[in-house]
Formats: sequence, structure tokens, C-alpha cells
Amino acid sequence: MPASVPDPETKDTRNTGPGRLLIAVYAVFAISATARAGYQILTKFSEAPVAYLLSAFAAVVYLVATVSLAKSGRTWFKVSVVAVLVELVGVLVVGALSVFDSVSFPHETVWSLFGRGYAFIPLLLPILGLIWLYRRRPASVGTVVEP
Repeated sequence: MPASVPDPETKDTRNTGPGRLLIAVYAVFAISATARAGYQILTKFSEAPVAYLLSAFAAVVYLVATVSLAKSGRTWFKVSVVAVLVELVGVLVVGALSVFDSVSFPHETVWSLFGRGYAFIPLLLPILGLIWLYRRRPASVGTVVEP
């Protein structure tokens, strides 16, 4: 006999199992991108302001993704999806611009050259994140789940 879906605000499973590893990687990137951007902005901002501001933006995106992936509930799920999509678009746009217009990016950002300086993890991370979120998406209200 099918069981109905529990209350939408009940604990979900995004932050368990492999999700913990995903959150940990996001946390490492949040810390490293914040430290890198902070150092660059404080010590050599005039050399490449666009690159350093993009590094700071990446740090904020990683921080939001980390927190939202760790929290349960529909709202946090939506925040996670937006953060990871922004990250993916950022990696693709900044990666492409840094390849085709390298003069505008005299110094690398986390997302330059599609994350080459970080073993392409910035390119793979949002893809894995979106797959994880898709597999752990909350059920629609009124959906029946088989036991």
C-alpha cells in the first residue's frame, strides 16, 4: 500500500551520505576562495580588479552553496539549486572569457580556464552538485511514494 509523502518541511537526505562529501568540498572551496580573494583584494587589487572581484563573487557563491546544501527543507533546496546553477554559469562564462580574452584576465580566478588551477574541480563540482540535487529533490505535495 503506497504511503503519502511526509510534510515538506521534514528532514530530507541531501546532507547525508555522499552529500556530506559534497558539502565538505564546497566548504573547502568557500574557505580557499575567500582567503584567496581577500588576500588579492587587500594586496594587489589595482593589478586585476575584475579577476579579484570575480574571485570574491565565487567565494560568496561557494559559501551560499555550502550552507544551503547543509540545511534541509524546500527553501534551502531551492537556494542550493540557484547557487549551484550560478556557479556553473560562472565557471563556463569566466572559463570561456579567460580562454578567448586572456588580456581581460591578467591574473587567474578560481573559475579561470574552467578551474584549471584547481584540477578542474570548479567545473566538475556544480555538475555533480546538480546531479545530487536532482536525485534528492523534494517530492511534490500530494505525490505518492512507494514503500
